[in-house]
Amino acid sequence: MQKKGLGLLIAAAAAYGFYRFSKMTPEQKKAWKEKGMKFIDGNFGFGNLFGKKTSAPENNFQQS
Repeated sequence: MQKKGLGLLIAAAAAYGFYRFSKMTPEQKKAWKEKGMKFIDGNFGFGNLFGKKTSAPENNFQQS
């Protein structure tokens, strides 16, 4: 496939994805986001890349 055709294919896929996302209800968008976050955390292990709220660690410093 030529580079020109590949770029057009990628642009068409992005436009279709944007169209589908714009037609989703807020509940569907939230579920889709949670599913994507679970997939990324499970497969890539980027940790706290997207600012997920975590509890503060305990201070375990030894006092002398």
